[in-house]
Amino acid sequence: MTLYLKDATYLDAETLEVRRTDMAVEAGPAGGVSFPGTVPENGDRVIDCRGALVTRAFACGHHHIYSTLARGMPAPPVIPTNFVEVLEYIWWRLDKRLDREMIEASALAAAVHMVKRGVTFCIDHHASPFAIEGSLATIAGAFERVGIGHLLCYELSNRDGEGPAEAGLAETEAYLASGRKGHVGLHASFTVDDALLARAVALAKRYETGIHVHVAEDGADQDHCVRTYGKRVVCRFADAGVLDCKHTILAHCIHLDPEERRLVRESGAWVVQNPESNLNNNVGLGDYRNLGDNIMMGTDGMHSDMLRSAKAVFLTGQATERISWEETYRRFRNVHRLTAAMGAPGDGVNNLVIFDYDTPTDLTSDNALGHFIYGLDAAHVRSVIAQGHLVVEDGRVVTVNEADILANAREQARRLWERLREQ
Repeated sequence: MTLYLKDATYLDAETLEVRRTDMAVEAGPAGGVSFPGTVPENGDRVIDCRGALVTRAFACGHHHIYSTLARGMPAPPVIPTNFVEVLEYIWWRLDKRLDREMIEASALAAAVHMVKRGVTFCIDHHASPFAIEGSLATIAGAFERVGIGHLLCYELSNRDGEGPAEAGLAETEAYLASGRKGHVGLHASFTVDDALLARAVALAKRYETGIHVHVAEDGADQDHCVRTYGKRVVCRFADAGVLDCKHTILAHCIHLDPEERRLVRESGAWVVQNPESNLNNNVGLGDYRNLGDNIMMGTDGMHSDMLRSAKAVFLTGQATERISWEETYRRFRNVHRLTAAMGAPGDGVNNLVIFDYDTPTDLTSDNALGHFIYGLDAAHVRSVIAQGHLVVEDGRVVTVNEADILANAREQARRLWERLREQ
């Protein structure tokens, strides 16, 4: 079935050409977009855009959907004073208490939040050390119910002992062996020993995929690596073969020296920046110049709004690297290059956003980036198309019952918070 968009103001995501046109959107993971001379009067679905702005939908390069139920959570038993304590007293306490119902509720609620903000594809990094088996398939199923394409992984580490490490390896292999596209996840150098690192790299190479790992998010990661292994984090990962794996994602990459930057640049690995999370955790801001062309953006679980992330990249980037509009937009759209290279279904050109963007100034091909940086935001999203199917119509999610999804999320959050109060 073909979905027609009548009288759209189409912004080409690659060329930034703006034109008034009719559009035909084919359904399915491989569906395309064409520009017919006429729109049929009956049979297929027709949406009259009445000149509304239409462009390609968005994708998130690094998320933690398991944090969805954390909003307003009880205060930790100890107030953290540094990044490692933030992990110990907040996030590691939370992920240990997740169960299958909470994971599914988190994924469904996050997916609803994403599609309402024009995000139709998510690269997620999951952790639930005492509810590992089946967790990735649970997230995938929840995303697909709403209309979100995905590349998932489980965050392997040694921090909870041998049992969860083995279960994480088994879950990762079972997921990739099922034929789904994904990554082999690792938490970070300071929570992964050499044996687990070697097994993760071997698993990634077996399934011709990459490692997805946090890199030098805080200086503590580098301090631990030098003290324990006699080398810096990227050098350790390079020696272990992480940078040789296809489609590896290195999240954050804030505290890198010149040699590490060279290794990343020459490897072609993907680097994902998350400045709002970095500011929240007081770990510093990265300078992503000279790290190569494969820089993309994520949210790191802070929220599910990629337009907001793009504005944060631009504004913080003024102080760190004098980033331009053009480079900001290039990084914003780079994730599509990765998903295409991996053959990940669900991030094709038939993912579109229709905006109610009543701008007080003209939007043209010459000034589209100015509108992208300073004008467009999630409040302007009217409707969203995922893989050629309407998933948000006039601000309402149509694939699932949003009220039921959020009511269940609140119920699961209450269960999670009770577990947090127990210790």
